[in-house]
Formats: sequence, C-alpha cells, structure tokens
Amino acid sequence: MPDARYFIVQHDDQWSIKFNDEEYGPYKSKSEAMLFAIDAAQKLGEYGDNAEVVLMGEDGHFQPQWRFGRDPYPPRPDTTTPG
Repeated sequence: MPDARYFIVQHDDQWSIKFNDEEYGPYKSKSEAMLFAIDAAQKLGEYGDNAEVVLMGEDGHFQPQWRFGRDPYPPRPDTTTPG
C-alpha cells in the first residue's frame, strides 16, 4: 500500500494533480500532468516513501499508472499516454 498517492484528474479540458488535499495545475494534457506527478513521486520515493501515481478513468475509478520501485524512471513514453 502506497504511503503517498498522486491523483491525476480531468476537469473539462484541463488536467490537475491532487496530492495531500491540495490541487496542482492546470496542465495542458494528461501526459504533462502525468510527467509532473511521476517526477514528484520519484522524489518522495528517494526519501523512503512508497509513492504511486493513479489516473481517474472514465468510470470514475482510479487505476495505478506508475509506482516507485516498480516502474522505470524516467517513465517510458507508453506510460504517459497522450491526452
């Protein structure tokens, strides 16, 4: 179970990152938000936190997209799908 979780969410045509009851953004695309969230999660992971990035799907459920120690950093291009 992650200690830190970054949530990627979409509001209309804008993307944002939610973390610890704060919202960051807006970002122009899902890919841009994902890259910023993964970078932040990587830094927390280096400090010992078990961090992950999750994306809200069209069904409203969050799906894991990247996890510290499991997925490559920097992320492969297919990790940050366009959008």
